[in-house]
Amino acid sequence: MTAYEPPVKDYDFLLRNVIAADEVLSAVTAGDVSVDDAMDVVEGAASVVRPIAELSAIGDRIGSRLKDGTVVTPPGFREAFASYAEGGWIGLAAPESIGGAGMPRTIAIASDEFLSAANTAFAMAPQLNSYALAVFAAVNDSELNAIYVPAMIAGRWTATMELTEPQAGTDVSAIRTVAKPQDDGTWLLSGQKMFISWGDHDLAENIIHLVLARTPGAPVGLAGLSLFVVPKLLPRPDGSVGERNAIQCVSLEHKLGIHASPTCLIDYDGATGFLIGEPHRGLQAMFVMMNAARLGTGVQGLAVAERAYQAATAYAAERVQGQVIGRELDTPIAEHPDVRRLLLSMGSGVSAMRALAVQTAAWLDLSTSEQASTAKSAAALAQLFLPVVKAWLTETGLQITSDAIQVHGGMGYVEETGVAQLLRDARIFPIYEGTTAVQANHLVGRIVSRDRGASALAALELMSETCRELGELDHQVAVRIASRLESGVALLRQATLDLLDRGERPRDVFAAAVPYLNMWGLLAGGWMHGRILRAVLKGADTSRERRIVEADFYCVHYLSRLAGLADVVAAGETVLT
Repeated sequence: MTAYEPPVKDYDFLLRNVIAADEVLSAVTAGDVSVDDAMDVVEGAASVVRPIAELSAIGDRIGSRLKDGTVVTPPGFREAFASYAEGGWIGLAAPESIGGAGMPRTIAIASDEFLSAANTAFAMAPQLNSYALAVFAAVNDSELNAIYVPAMIAGRWTATMELTEPQAGTDVSAIRTVAKPQDDGTWLLSGQKMFISWGDHDLAENIIHLVLARTPGAPVGLAGLSLFVVPKLLPRPDGSVGERNAIQCVSLEHKLGIHASPTCLIDYDGATGFLIGEPHRGLQAMFVMMNAARLGTGVQGLAVAERAYQAATAYAAERVQGQVIGRELDTPIAEHPDVRRLLLSMGSGVSAMRALAVQTAAWLDLSTSEQASTAKSAAALAQLFLPVVKAWLTETGLQITSDAIQVHGGMGYVEETGVAQLLRDARIFPIYEGTTAVQANHLVGRIVSRDRGASALAALELMSETCRELGELDHQVAVRIASRLESGVALLRQATLDLLDRGERPRDVFAAAVPYLNMWGLLAGGWMHGRILRAVLKGADTSRERRIVEADFYCVHYLSRLAGLADVVAAGETVLT
């Protein structure tokens, strides 16, 4: 497989011309960070992942192994992790208030994409630290922060996120792990957690488990869950590691993909833990980590799709097979119409995914703005699109990796080309951190229904505004895209109103949830292409032809699916009985 090349130029174009990163940076960093500064970070992130990419294949082939009660990672992983941590990349997005670099998500998302594309399994370890640091920052317990945060930012200690149990998967309310209070203020935890990514390893000197558990006498269901910090090795007062806690990695899962990422069954046998946040408010604290992870998982889908697209493009340019009609000589398969279709589908999909991910990160950043109106509108948009980013990017990324195998033909089905690994790795993305259905149910049940569609309709009005701007440009592709986008806006607006009218029939609403979410993803991707095209036609990019072709292709091949999905949403539960 061709060597991975981080798409630095695409980020430069998006940040300067589509996302208005200068406004985000001004609002979030008080003007201390310019777009040029941000691009220095993006270019640095690109440089640091190149050697890590070389470990992806060996990590997949050898995987992590459980030996004498400790997980041993593949060759080269420990050294790569130490180098990555030494560069300060783990704390890139962590707030300055807890010792991080304080880089806005709008910029840090590039680092996440590059690392995940280079080596998905490896990337999960430092990214879990980033998600956990968000919890420590949100709870802001000075005593816990002093002990754990510096070591996590430095990469000396890593973190996990532990919800799932054998009987408690999507239904978190079924958690049975128990935490009993002790006289010294600590808690003793007993129970098992499963499917724990990087639950044990040899990359760092300590592992910090963030565990949801139930305290004695707690309310039943979700309201009775509390969050605990449970270190593998108990810290001493000076911050060094002490004795082993009563935690054991019992086994590793044998998985389809991400083989180098150890997925652990963890046993707690009276392990010492420390309450983080308030009792019975554990799920609220954990949601800080989960929301960060959901954006990150969407970016994983984007990252692997980009890697697959690069591999397919290179192979199609080199593989000579058959003749294109009208030519006498055999030609590269990239010139055959259907391969061209597949490559454009992949490329236009990746461009839409990246723009939507970066825009959502920008909304998250702006939701902390000191200007109340800006913060309010940005927060509403971020909450609306977070489940879309997680679900639609991972599902679309999975399809793109499958298309990469199709472009390779029989060689794509052979492990030596490397694209098969990408598909195996990508299959988990629509499942973990909340399945596609969970995201869709959240979208219709907690976002659209809660405000009676106000945030959804406001977002659609922003899309219509882009349509009007495109329609005023003297360019046939812009006018064509504006028309297709406006038709899509009308379909999604009607679908939203239809779902709101079914509020008294929740089964009918949830039966249409996934198709409805997919409508949002497809249309948002078209919206992003419309904004990209608007910037290109104003002379903002040297890759003019590629971006025009991608936008035109997307709005024909992707947006045409909206009408069919609208019919499915309208049918609701009726066709399921």
